Amino acid sequence: MASTQEIELKTASWHAEITRYHWLVLLLACAGWVFDVYEGQIFNLTSSQMLGDIVPNIDASETRRFGDMALAAFLVGGAIGGIASGVLADRHGRKPVLVWTIVVYSLFSGLTFFVDAWWQVLVLRFLVAIGVGGAWSVAATMVAEVFPKRLRAYASSFFHATSVLGGFLATFVAIAVAAQWRYAYLLGLLPAALALVIRSRLHEPTASQDSSDGAEGTGARGSLKELLFVAPWSGRAVGGLLLAAVGLGTFWGINVAGQDLAREFFVADGMATADAMERSKFAFGIVQGIGGGLGLVFFGPLCTFLGRRRAFIVAQLAAYVMVPIMCYVPATTLHLYCLLPVFGFVTVGFHAGYAVYFPELFPQRLRATGTGFCFNGGRLAAAIVLVASSTIKSHMDLHLALILLSQLFLCGAVCAWLMPETRGADLSQ
Repeated sequence: MASTQEIELKTASWHAEITRYHWLVLLLACAGWVFDVYEGQIFNLTSSQMLGDIVPNIDASETRRFGDMALAAFLVGGAIGGIASGVLADRHGRKPVLVWTIVVYSLFSGLTFFVDAWWQVLVLRFLVAIGVGGAWSVAATMVAEVFPKRLRAYASSFFHATSVLGGFLATFVAIAVAAQWRYAYLLGLLPAALALVIRSRLHEPTASQDSSDGAEGTGARGSLKELLFVAPWSGRAVGGLLLAAVGLGTFWGINVAGQDLAREFFVADGMATADAMERSKFAFGIVQGIGGGLGLVFFGPLCTFLGRRRAFIVAQLAAYVMVPIMCYVPATTLHLYCLLPVFGFVTVGFHAGYAVYFPELFPQRLRATGTGFCFNGGRLAAAIVLVASSTIKSHMDLHLALILLSQLFLCGAVCAWLMPETRGADLSQ
């Protein structure tokens, strides 16, 4: 029978278990993640002006080539930083490593103000990504360990959902600075102040202070060898990496194509190409982006209601069904604007599950290491999907290409079905 305390918790208001310190942890983690995303997106929005200033006589093809090189450097740096920071966080504590990662991406973003050669941009994008990749891994782990079990999924999904704010911030700043792109990177210095607040106000989660893993056994903290070669952690690490690869790969291959679908629709409807380009930016960045943000927020409650595995399966099957609808159903602008938020909701929403699910897959001594490996290893795998999707789109109709790429959602659903359920997992060990 349930204890009196358990019954009282079940019937209490949702905020009964949350203290001011819980809110502080969530607020600071979200702020770090917002600027984390800002650092990733601001280059995409300012790269054309940057390259025009520092590379003489650059043409469109060279701009794309340099942009791809910068993206590759960012993905590699993010993967290295995310995995290394996870290992360090398990060995030396969450708080100091979170502070370190924020300082790293803040400092090297600010230094971008001074670049005057392309190789400097590549080096700095790699170094910024070292911090960016690490910050998510540690912050996601910290939120999961601090919040009460009953509210963990809600807090973690909300944490990940604030990524939308980072994208909005980058968009508004890029518009505000216009051709004066250097000032957009100076804003990247602001998170350094956030690191000082984290250092002074937060303390280590109780779980990460305990060196004993009880029933889970004992082992080296932050051991990549144990994570990758000892069952059951090795299977969970590979499964989590594949889940992240599907989500991140379909984001770059399918979700961002919402802008292309909107542009093609506007052109077919008789709009001038230049006007269609600008209208499609709003359709993708705002209309579809709002749907994506709502999807991220609501995935936490879905995880609580259905369980982690079922939530991933349902979400990815919904995305699989939505892709052909988005490609072929819109007949009017109203149809398009009604479907784009739904498209964003189902193709992005389950990404919040990474912050919910990955920390629950591993024992305390491997938690940040496993979380960082899954998410950031997924980034590297997603880069392969990105290259493949570009090739596919260049050889066939966009609508058919998206339907072909949507088969990845089925792969993600199968992967989730094979993974363990972690709803209600005790993160004190």
